[in-house]
Amino acid sequence: MERAAVIYFVRHAKAGERRLWEGDDVDRPLSKTGWKQSTAVARRLAKKDIAALYASPYIRCMQTLEPLGDLTGLKVQADGRLFEGEPFEPVVDLLNEVEDGAVLCSHGDIIPEVITALVRRGMEVETPPDWSKASVWVLRRKGSRITKGKVWPAPKLAVKSTKK
Repeated sequence: MERAAVIYFVRHAKAGERRLWEGDDVDRPLSKTGWKQSTAVARRLAKKDIAALYASPYIRCMQTLEPLGDLTGLKVQADGRLFEGEPFEPVVDLLNEVEDGAVLCSHGDIIPEVITALVRRGMEVETPPDWSKASVWVLRRKGSRITKGKVWPAPKLAVKSTKK
């Protein structure tokens, strides 16, 4: 019996506020908290058998996977199918094309649409959904079908104490 492939589908970590950003939104980078989140996600994923990194070309998605790239020696590859505001069908196709151990990073509109589409196609969701920034969906694929999915909530970051 063939082992299910595992694909990790990450929502980008926290970026600066969209309404305060003056440049093109594609160029909006991670915030300090976002970098901490992406480093925490990288530490967790680096313990897995990671084969490839794919991200939306938006800077915040590319940056979310950079710490994992540093830990694994893999280059983050931009893929326009993961772009914000795009249809979900090409992303479903991408999930069926990527290698076992691939990590994909996208946006808060794409991920819920893709997960909803996968549920309509028979995927069993093993945990309550979580769409927060830096959450990670762990998807199991058998053949060309995503059969199971569960989500790791965003990493809990240590809060600096204000006590002296």
